Amino acid sequence: MLARDVTLYVLARLGLVAVVTGALMLFKVPLLPALAVGIVVALPASLFVFKGLRERVAAGLNERQAERREQRDRLRSELRGDEGPVTQA
Repeated sequence: MLARDVTLYVLARLGLVAVVTGALMLFKVPLLPALAVGIVVALPASLFVFKGLRERVAAGLNERQAERREQRDRLRSELRGDEGPVTQA
């Protein structure tokens, strides 16, 4: 789920850059300056336009970080011998 959300967010941001660049090129702005302006404009615009998606990605990353921290702490505890022997199912 997280990978899909991250991919969607990245594609949405790239799409916004493409839309801004394309709009500028319609007004006869050369490609490189249009692309540069598109990148600069899309950065702050994406913070507002894709707020929900950005928050969903951040929540997913926080969940994943908490899971990894819990796994790491459990492994360290087992290595110290704080828990009983590990049995394999």
